[in-house]
Amino acid sequence: MNIFTIEKQDGIAVISMNDPSQPQNVLNQEIQDEFEQAFAEVSSDKSLKGLIFKSHKPGCFVAGADISLLQTITSKEESLASTKVLHEFFQKIIDLDLVTVAAIDGTCLGGGLELSLAFDYRVASDDKSTKIGVPEVQLGVLPGGGGTQRIPRLIDLPTSLDLLLSGKQLDAKRAQKVGLIDEVCHRADLLKAAQGLIEKGKSKRSQPFKNRLMRLGPIRSYVISQARKKVMKMTKGKYPAPLKILDVVDKGLGKNLSKGLEIEAEGFADLIMTSVSKQLMGIFFASTDLKKDTGIDSSEPPLNVSKVGILGGGLMGAGIAYVTADRAKKDVRIKEISSEGLAKAIEYASSIVDKKLARKRLLQHQYLESVTRITGGLTYDGFANIDVVIEAVFESVDLKQRMVADIEEQVGDRQTVFATNTSAIPIDEIAAKAKFPERVVGMHYFSPVEKMPLLEVVRGSKTADWATATAVKLGKEQGKTVIVVNDGPGFYTTRILVPYCMEAVRLVLEGVAIEEVDEALESFGMPVGPLKLMDEVGIDVGAHIVETLNNAFGDRIPLIDGVERVLADDRKGKKNKRGFYDYSDASKGKKVDESIYNTMGVSYPGRAEISHQDGIAERVVLTMVNEAAYCLEEGILRSARDGDIGAIFGLGFPPFLGGPFKYVDSLGAHVVVDKLQALEKEYGKRFTPAPSLVKLAQDSKSFY
Repeated sequence: MNIFTIEKQDGIAVISMNDPSQPQNVLNQEIQDEFEQAFAEVSSDKSLKGLIFKSHKPGCFVAGADISLLQTITSKEESLASTKVLHEFFQKIIDLDLVTVAAIDGTCLGGGLELSLAFDYRVASDDKSTKIGVPEVQLGVLPGGGGTQRIPRLIDLPTSLDLLLSGKQLDAKRAQKVGLIDEVCHRADLLKAAQGLIEKGKSKRSQPFKNRLMRLGPIRSYVISQARKKVMKMTKGKYPAPLKILDVVDKGLGKNLSKGLEIEAEGFADLIMTSVSKQLMGIFFASTDLKKDTGIDSSEPPLNVSKVGILGGGLMGAGIAYVTADRAKKDVRIKEISSEGLAKAIEYASSIVDKKLARKRLLQHQYLESVTRITGGLTYDGFANIDVVIEAVFESVDLKQRMVADIEEQVGDRQTVFATNTSAIPIDEIAAKAKFPERVVGMHYFSPVEKMPLLEVVRGSKTADWATATAVKLGKEQGKTVIVVNDGPGFYTTRILVPYCMEAVRLVLEGVAIEEVDEALESFGMPVGPLKLMDEVGIDVGAHIVETLNNAFGDRIPLIDGVERVLADDRKGKKNKRGFYDYSDASKGKKVDESIYNTMGVSYPGRAEISHQDGIAERVVLTMVNEAAYCLEEGILRSARDGDIGAIFGLGFPPFLGGPFKYVDSLGAHVVVDKLQALEKEYGKRFTPAPSLVKLAQDSKSFY
């Protein structure tokens, strides 16, 4: 395929990589074969004193191993064989009797970084596309090309573990600061800098273990033990990869490098056969597919968006303003009803950019560009030529319809998308009185907007393809993972979240302690318990949504007196410091507010028969899973893939379980149906299995 070209001048060979079959350079067997041919030519040329390896693809050095090949590995023996080939390949680079330099410009991740570690020196461009790290842990595996052994030998162990356990990506300057990179320069000076290292450099093979202190068992064991405590606290032992990484690093650093690589290969082979790695890789490929998904079946192009208007400057509106201005690089105009509200919105968005500047994630001119993109006012001045308007006002149909009318008056015949951030009100209701209902679409963000990765784009029955495509494109530019769903009360994410939270409330009414319910769901793998989540979102907001869904689905999502009593006691959650948890200065939300039991009419909290965590978690989670199945069969979801990504990225469904639909497949539809029918017999219609689940069980089929 002629992936590699070789140029020689003044005793230095420059090998450039450019795989024409891939958008990014990745490592696979075919590339390794060509690579070895190129290196054989270089190693046989006795006139050479140095070698520079670089990429000919702008913005990409080597993005890592070809992950699709990992899915073809069916046994531990296959994994060990493939890892051995990779280790031998990198060793051939190390054994070259030359001074070698990896010239890095752009993405240098996973196998790409491990490849660069086989060279004597690494020089990297300061371009913003340069990202350096080992993200394999996010796929449920560990770096299999020497990363667990060479990184801790090159830099300090705590920093090494941080990189290996988090999968974080460093820019060139931060990578140089920790010791992964020897020199940083402008992209145009990369070759010159690499040549300079060769001219004055010597092979580093005489210094295989810079971090010699970590060879001392007691010191290493202490650092590893502290890291293990943090890992267990964060993962609750649900993810095997971080724990295996710690074991492999610990055992490998006590041996020579060759033995350490064997230990790494064994660890990689163990992990790649786990169900967790298969689920995490499935999420990776689903997310990759969504990046290419326009959200529509036609080829209708989206609008070119340069200006975005935002109605409402609360935390949601301010967060949307930030991701639009800073990440999407669009001009933003906020409309608020008070000067105080407007000031708070701009201050909130600016404060996020301030933190990035303080952490040196932005240059001064980038900071100024970002903060000056956001302006605001108390009128619609500046809205006449807006491309997309996103409303983030109170959940009221009348108010949102009035916003639509106001914007239509401002823009006239101009093609302007009106996007509503409602979390439950059907798009068709909001567009019911619109002159141009085809322009109205849902853009449902999750709070806090700057941190939560999902955007749920909702198309009404009259929403035009170009409007949907515009919302999808803007969402991606804002850095979001975007799913497109069809209209209906609660859409997808809110619709499956409500029965989940309401079942948690019912358990409390039955006498299960609040902390016991939340702990059970956190043990299941959710990031926060459902009752704590209700406090975070706002109990009043949740109650309003429950009413909306009850009107639509009746007995499937019934109202609960306990919630009404909580609201009557003016408990709205964290925002007014009165909820399920105690938000006084002494507790700060860490302890339950015991007085809420009297409010709810619960006499003996903690004395219910359902007291084991598995029983609590199963009952609550199955309501979410069942409702997800209803959403798929009713056409709210376009695919099981979108349903799994939406639940994971929007609601925190445990990634190691793959999402609600993968969870059903892993248990078996017949098992899920049996459990639901048993619960239906005991508790009523809200547990009636979705017809699609029943059919899957009858036909012995699965969602995937």
